[in-house]
Amino acid sequence: MRTVCLLSVKLLLCISLCAQTTFDVHFNGTRLRMDFALSGNAVKQSAALMQLREEPLWGGPRENLIDPFEYGGYLLKMYDKASGELIYSRGFNTLFEEWRTTEQAQTETQAWTNSIVMPFPHLPATVVLFARNRSTNDMDTLMTLEFDPSSIFIDRSRLKENPAADIQIHGVPAGKVDLAFIAEGYIASEKDKFFADAKRFTDSLFAIPPYDRRRKDFNVRAVFLESGESGTDFSGKGIFKNTALNSGFYTFGTDRYLTTPDMKSIRDAVWNIPCDAIFVLVNSEVYGGGGMYNFYAIGTADNERTIQVFVHEFGHSFAGLADEYFSSETSYNDFYNIRFEPWEPNITTLVDFDRKWKDLLPVGTPVPTPSEAPYSDKVGVFEGGGYLAKGIYRPMDHCMMRDLKPFCPVCSRAILRMIDFLSDSKSP
Repeated sequence: MRTVCLLSVKLLLCISLCAQTTFDVHFNGTRLRMDFALSGNAVKQSAALMQLREEPLWGGPRENLIDPFEYGGYLLKMYDKASGELIYSRGFNTLFEEWRTTEQAQTETQAWTNSIVMPFPHLPATVVLFARNRSTNDMDTLMTLEFDPSSIFIDRSRLKENPAADIQIHGVPAGKVDLAFIAEGYIASEKDKFFADAKRFTDSLFAIPPYDRRRKDFNVRAVFLESGESGTDFSGKGIFKNTALNSGFYTFGTDRYLTTPDMKSIRDAVWNIPCDAIFVLVNSEVYGGGGMYNFYAIGTADNERTIQVFVHEFGHSFAGLADEYFSSETSYNDFYNIRFEPWEPNITTLVDFDRKWKDLLPVGTPVPTPSEAPYSDKVGVFEGGGYLAKGIYRPMDHCMMRDLKPFCPVCSRAILRMIDFLSDSKSP
């Protein structure tokens, strides 16, 4: 028995060292940031490089370098140039992707600035940006970049160091999920309010299942940006504020949809902060928010339902969860192509349901599942979700991703899987 235990310890040590060696072979521990423009309309899109930056610290995992989920409308892959080996990949969404499904994109062509980070490679690499084709569901190549780490055109300057506070630190960045709150619409005299708001949001998140049993797997920091005015824009009411991140309601004409198109300023704010996830905290009491997978989530600080909105929007940005509601106002035109299985883990078109939550269905559950007893309070396949009343199905009748009720088992599993992927702990 002692021999078996020693062999197990040696095997685990070997796996850990091999993973660390793999990272060290390819990457130097700093962060590569790529700012790029997405341009196009409802029919087509293209991408162009704007800037490359080297930033102080890659805070993401050093073991899980290849994305097993491939969630999102975009996918970044990095290959070692000499060998062609895939050494890093991540999926993500953008606000531009959503804009392409609006009426405006039918008649206009626009360009939006975006930003994504990855570990900085030692040696020349090939970086490829893919975009999900809505007509075929394939990942089409959107941009290819031949990266030279010694290039004189990489920006290595230091940016403004914003006031920051550690809300909770439970370990080194590579072994934890690093969450950063960023202030938006707080003036200089409201700095203490922001840090208190960020602490309140942190405590609230870890009181909600399934996050309640994984608090120690998170580091949380708060970064203060000073705005010229308190609040945020309400363009539909003719109200515009001078704020640090240019946020506003009425995104795509929807009054409660709060976002910012200014991803570059968000990334500038956390240039020296390790962060796997970003939440923009807006100094307002109006109901609303937004969230895009592996991009950012945003919400207001002082509405009576602020915490539920925060957790819902964080579900989008952190775990890739889809909206499960289907009767509320949106500005999207056929956001999902129901001929294909959506990539989000909590909705299905039944095209490939086997890889979703089929394993969680109680024995004897009909598919689709009627919203009535004895099924309505159990995991099933209920029609309606993803902004469509027909053709898309959700796991439970009610959930945080539909009407701000507690997370269902399917969404909870997706959250725990993401925590496992980004941290060094495994859920029970």
